[in-house]
Amino acid sequence: QVPLVESGGGLVQAGGSLRLSCAAFGRTFSFYVMGWFRQAPGKEREFVAAITSDSSTEYTDSVKGRFTISRDNAKNTVYLQMNSVKPEDTAVYYCAVRADWGIGTTPNDYAYWGQGTQVTVSS
Repeated sequence: QVPLVESGGGLVQAGGSLRLSCAAFGRTFSFYVMGWFRQAPGKEREFVAAITSDSSTEYTDSVKGRFTISRDNAKNTVYLQMNSVKPEDTAVYYCAVRADWGIGTTPNDYAYWGQGTQVTVSS
């Protein structure tokens, strides 16, 4: 098990910014691929961004240039900086740990999940 605790969600106006944090607990955090997913009401959980142990990153097209994923291995924390947010970014955001090599972009690629944090973007 890798307990994950997300924070930083909330209500933000369109065009604004928000930073999500995800604290992971485990001695080998630095080796994990970490991902962010989101799920809007009535929709499937979708990939947002991921970061490898050496900080290679990948993003879904709809957030490229607006969101930035980063990690601080000393703090066992991964971040998602969300800029220029849009109403369509409204969702519950989840962080996840991939217990394998390489970036995964589907929920099945990830073994452990946080409880989620709500992000609501008002127009």
